[in-house]
Amino acid sequence: MFKSVGVSGICQRSLSLKSLSFRPFLDSFKLIPQPAGHVVGSLNDPFVPPAADHVHGSYHWTYDRLMTVAMIPLSMTPFISGIAHPIIDAGLCSLLLLHCKAGFESCIVDYIPKRVYGIWHNIAMRLLQLGSWISLYGIYVLETESNGMFEFISSIWGA
Repeated sequence: MFKSVGVSGICQRSLSLKSLSFRPFLDSFKLIPQPAGHVVGSLNDPFVPPAADHVHGSYHWTYDRLMTVAMIPLSMTPFISGIAHPIIDAGLCSLLLLHCKAGFESCIVDYIPKRVYGIWHNIAMRLLQLGSWISLYGIYVLETESNGMFEFISSIWGA
């Protein structure tokens, strides 16, 4: 009924515990090796076009230009008219944040590509998202607790 375990069985169990490694798994942090010239496949393989994604194509460029053009009158209105409206101030701050996020995201996509850097690309994108959310909270605090960004800039220039 009961099987006796001798000294050799205990030694085997202790050896298996010794062979366990408690080192962290760091292989996912290594760079992904690339083929020479970044050419995947051979010359005879047919071209496989990427899936169409209109958000990251020409529409992305159009949205970026519209954000940039929309910031011009929003930034000039309080300084010309002398009246700072909270809606104009919040709109400019939000557009400026979106514009900066799009610019940093483009830098990450260009200089930390996912096919080469793998997890580092994901980490950079997550840090950008975290920074954007913290900045959005900063805009909220600036708009609710003080008189907004225009008043802040005017106080710096007037000081």
